[in-house]
Amino acid sequence: MKILVADDHSVVREGLKQYIKTLGEVDLIDEAVNGTEAWEKIKAGDFDLVILDVSMPGMSGLDVLRKIKERNMKPRVLILSMHPQEQYAIQSFKLGASGYLSKDSAFAELSLAIKKIAAGGRYISSSFAEKLAFDQSDNELNVIHEKLSEREFQVMVLLARGNSVTEIAREIFISEKTVSTYRARILEKMNMKKNAELTMYAIKNNLIV
Repeated sequence: MKILVADDHSVVREGLKQYIKTLGEVDLIDEAVNGTEAWEKIKAGDFDLVILDVSMPGMSGLDVLRKIKERNMKPRVLILSMHPQEQYAIQSFKLGASGYLSKDSAFAELSLAIKKIAAGGRYISSSFAEKLAFDQSDNELNVIHEKLSEREFQVMVLLARGNSVTEIAREIFISEKTVSTYRARILEKMNMKKNAELTMYAIKNNLIV
């Protein structure tokens, strides 16, 4: 099996690579320091599994996932995030991910996730599967932010955290004008008028920590 690990934190990448090596049946482990490099390696390589961090400078993990889906490419994708599963997992699965792990549980469940995905299945933790079942029964999953694209959602979270347009532009490598365009689109889709409303919404829905 050929695996690509994409994360902008060197400690995380090295930890994942060392752990994966103990699993056996892995022929190649490559790495990428950001989404752009990951996408270039995915296009040029022949990976069976890509482990993608959600939040990376420039092209996010969800951006890369979307491109893989659009081109109907081979590798299965396991999304890895510092955020609790309910924040990004649903969006990740809609974009074609085969699994989702939060970083605080990654090493405990990584082996199970890789084996299940390699066998053609999908991986979702039992705790999150249970939450999904209850949330669906209560119709709680139809939240406003599901209307947003992956990039709009990323910008929304950063705005909700209090980041300025300039700070967001610098962090995700887009222009301030583009950030402002995203902001206007986000407020329109969510029927809000100011950033403070985004912050209150994000806190209520556990989108920021």
